[in-house]
Amino acid sequence: MILIPQFSGRTRLVGIFIAFTVAVSSACAEALPVVATPVIPTNTLSLADFGRGDGKTLNTVAFAQAFAALTAHGGGKLIVPPGIWLTGPIRLRSNIELHVERGALIQFSRDYELYPLTVTDLKGEKEVNSTSPISGQDLANIAITGGGIIDGGGDAWRMIKKDKLSDNDWKALLKSGGMLNEKGDTWYPTREIMTGGKALESLRKSGSLNVADYEPVHQTLRPKMLRLIGCKKVLLADVTFQNPPNWTMNPVLCEDVSILNVQVRNSPAAQNSDALDLESCRRAVIRGCIFDTGDDGICLKSGMDAVGRRIGAPTEDVLIEKCVVYHAHGGFTIGSEMSGGVRNVWIRDCLFLGTDIGLRFKSTRGRGGVVEKIYVSNINMINIPGDAINFNLYYGGKSPLDETAGESKNNLPPVTEATPQFRDIHLENILCRGAQNAIVLQGLPEMPLHNITLKNVAITSQRGVFVTDADGIRFENVSVENKTGNALTQVRVKNSSLNLRP
Repeated sequence: MILIPQFSGRTRLVGIFIAFTVAVSSACAEALPVVATPVIPTNTLSLADFGRGDGKTLNTVAFAQAFAALTAHGGGKLIVPPGIWLTGPIRLRSNIELHVERGALIQFSRDYELYPLTVTDLKGEKEVNSTSPISGQDLANIAITGGGIIDGGGDAWRMIKKDKLSDNDWKALLKSGGMLNEKGDTWYPTREIMTGGKALESLRKSGSLNVADYEPVHQTLRPKMLRLIGCKKVLLADVTFQNPPNWTMNPVLCEDVSILNVQVRNSPAAQNSDALDLESCRRAVIRGCIFDTGDDGICLKSGMDAVGRRIGAPTEDVLIEKCVVYHAHGGFTIGSEMSGGVRNVWIRDCLFLGTDIGLRFKSTRGRGGVVEKIYVSNINMINIPGDAINFNLYYGGKSPLDETAGESKNNLPPVTEATPQFRDIHLENILCRGAQNAIVLQGLPEMPLHNITLKNVAITSQRGVFVTDADGIRFENVSVENKTGNALTQVRVKNSSLNLRP
């Protein structure tokens, strides 16, 4: 084992900006605050002093021992050298950087028994979950860096739908084992995963927090791959994440989060494999990332329904820039779990290549929450199978397109704290070449979308623009070249200027 040197001072991570300021958008009169970066002591250890990167040795204890040794001296950097480092869950510690060198693979075991059930607590909201492959709670000064790869072993947890695979890939999957549902259209790794959904739902409704009650459905509780709760000064830089059991990166209730030049490489067939879900976080920068995944790419959330409103922690003061998203349900998404609110967000200079939807804003009745002061600029998109720009406040439900669909002014639900609001959202310099629908803006009859502006937008698409239940919508220099139907359809729109340029 290498002797850890004592240190007399602290240093910031090499290559990371100590602070950054944001140029003010033409649509906004204020700049983001500074995002603080971790301060990591200079001590260094190699994981090779504690374990073996041979792809066979389980290194769960080795990671824990190395972190403990660094913590005993105030923290430092743990280097994961080239090799295949098989392990169970890793629990991060304050003042430590996990540095995965290029040529190194951290391979999380596919044995679910290594990920014990635990009770998570989000400001009093408790729930039983499987331990995440990488986790940390109430930590400060933490980082995961380096050019290596971290694989979550998620294929041992996830179902796969037949329509997500080619015929050859489907046949190969069936030969690998597992089992099919009665319809024969969904494959499951084990019978427990296939049958455990109803039992899990019943346990959730009962309010049980007894871990033993959940053991029969353990495999159904797919963990988020990287879950950080209540942490401060977090850095993720240059590393590649892949193959998560559930969402890939999920910082929750964190402050000062930097995600720089990170790659996420997930199969398009990977269920619920969101690349990034930034949830109820303050001050964050996501820059230079490349995401390819089976669900949403860059997603901002803040809790769901009454629980999210009670916690009341918005995602706010976020800069997203110079990112590329390939396969994803949405290139950039807000919601649908946004009950704590989302505000003061800048997204700019990004490229979306074949995402199902480009810019996606979603919610539904019962969520509540306010999404406001969102500034989107300089976004380029190509080959979008769905909508280039989509606002949908009926996510998961069916919306009326006119008064005859059963939502007349006489039977609308009342506006309450459970009514979601999307307002003061500005999109500028948006280019999309190839989409099914150009723009879909769909508010609620009782709570229209309010003060949405689109400036310098050019889209080629199969169908045109659909606007329903909106107030104060402004189009300026918006060009849509649609192949079928009307260029513009609007229902229950007021105080708006929806002029399209030929």
